[in-house]
Amino acid sequence: MKKIMIPSVEALPQAAQEFLSLMDDATVYTFEGEMGAGKTTFINALCRALGVEEDPTGSPTFSIINEYRSDTTAELIYHFDLYRIESLEQAFDIGVEDYLDSGALCLIEWPDRIDDILPDDTVRVKIDVLPDGVRCLTIDNPAEA
Repeated sequence: MKKIMIPSVEALPQAAQEFLSLMDDATVYTFEGEMGAGKTTFINALCRALGVEEDPTGSPTFSIINEYRSDTTAELIYHFDLYRIESLEQAFDIGVEDYLDSGALCLIEWPDRIDDILPDDTVRVKIDVLPDGVRCLTIDNPAEA
């Protein structure tokens, strides 16, 4: 398990670069944390670090899945916000498993909604808000176990 501390919003680009340096061949990353912990904010910083030049400021809460493309590598990136998914059947209806199997990078908020169908090599990221407001990312990569 690795940890990345994010003391402020200004530290997000550096934290995203540090996260990138820890990424391996895994394509599915889940982000867990309470409402307001900074899941979307961190994913947006990560997308910018991956070369997404358009500002992906919005959470895909209403669309459920946003698609971005890196302007530097042309890599597809899918950002899921599964907060409004109420059942695994609903996830199947929107084709979640096709995205997970696509080989594209999948960044998933509220992954507990689809836990049963996540790949075994899913990298799980927990975001905790410490009493002083610092965000602590704990990265659990099964490939390192």
